Amino acid sequence: MRVRKFKLRLKRNISDLYISLQPQPGVNMIRKLTGFDRRTMTVQTEIIAGVTTFLTMSYILAVNPAILGTTGMDRGAVFTATALASAIATILLALMAKLPFAQAPSMALNAFFAFTLVQGMGYSWETALTVMFVEGLIFILITFLNIREMILNAIPMSLRYAIPAGIGMFIAFIGLKNAGVVAASPATFVRLGDFTPTSLLAIAGILLSGVLSVRKVRGALFYSILICTVIGIPAGVTQIPESFLPVSMPQSLTPTFMHFNFSEFLTLDMAIVIFTLLFMNIFDTVGTLVGLASKTGVMDERGNIPRVKEAMMSDAIGTTVGAMLGTSTVTTYVESASGIAEGGRSGLTALVTGGFFLIALFFSPVFLLIPGAATTGALVLVGVFMMDSIRKIRIDDISEALPAFTTILMMVFTYSIADGMMLGLLCYVLVKLLSGKRREISPTMYILSAFFVLNYLCM
Repeated sequence: MRVRKFKLRLKRNISDLYISLQPQPGVNMIRKLTGFDRRTMTVQTEIIAGVTTFLTMSYILAVNPAILGTTGMDRGAVFTATALASAIATILLALMAKLPFAQAPSMALNAFFAFTLVQGMGYSWETALTVMFVEGLIFILITFLNIREMILNAIPMSLRYAIPAGIGMFIAFIGLKNAGVVAASPATFVRLGDFTPTSLLAIAGILLSGVLSVRKVRGALFYSILICTVIGIPAGVTQIPESFLPVSMPQSLTPTFMHFNFSEFLTLDMAIVIFTLLFMNIFDTVGTLVGLASKTGVMDERGNIPRVKEAMMSDAIGTTVGAMLGTSTVTTYVESASGIAEGGRSGLTALVTGGFFLIALFFSPVFLLIPGAATTGALVLVGVFMMDSIRKIRIDDISEALPAFTTILMMVFTYSIADGMMLGLLCYVLVKLLSGKRREISPTMYILSAFFVLNYLCM
């Protein structure tokens, strides 16, 4: 009798222990939707990472309307389109790819939209939106056919390690340039900028981010952005309008929604434009995905990224929807590395970032207060974090080291992730081919190289 009672009690205790170890329904749902693993992740860390990513890239909500507004587009409508397109693409990525990356209209491609297509080639902004829409549809098709994934898998390992280092230097340079820490020079191209309140705030942000990171403060980059924004108020860097109201209703999309123009579409020039835009976007996205994946630890020894097809599909859908709403091509943002540096590892980070883009629709006056100088520290520190991949490059083999070095160098000097990748891959093929190592070149690399050359000939 006592043995039976003991067995029943033991069975009940084991059952209670098993139930207590099971995830709660809410946590289980989060895990299923975003890939969140409570054994290695915490909700608090993922939320801080998501907020940090949003704050680091929130400048796009101010910059994108300003750039596209030069074409005659309604800036209020562009702001709403930018926030919505970013939210939709990022939330799709969170749920489909379950990765801690964020997406928004590309800074390089919005300049291509405004200054090349409209102001340079004379197309209307409606025609430019049509180009973005068609590009998005083509992206969906080639992603569905795994063409983009084939391109990613064809990248040699040495270049996959070079890409994050190049991206790190690139985004650090962007932060320093935007804050005036480095400036243009007619004699030397770049020089040390003047010591203005903006540049001094940026330098203070770099030091503050570094000190907080050394002291292992969780959310170091996030706190650095907030502190610098507050410091910027008495310094005159953070501008607060006289009639400031923190809440406002979203601006109407009517001036830009579905404003397509196909009348100028069926021309040879337009075919070249779409071809160029496709390659710019493909290698911008692929380069960024490789760089970010290497920082999350999800990329395996062969350089494969899990659910990369879903990540690419989300930005393809985002580009298509964004063009319908009234904004330029959507791509994965290198600033996602700031959230990754804060410990973001799952789609929950991206879900939080996407949610803040939706919130930004109603609190745009508040988010637009954050000056670019306040995010400089985060961008530079992210660059530092991404440099460690250089250690994995085979420096003793020049046929591997030279293409890797070319990739890193040209990302910064051409101000383009896509150009850095294409030139690095071309260098790889030529060096291997001319040094008698053609067996190390895959057939896909030959095909890509031919397209790269054609792309540059058409520019």
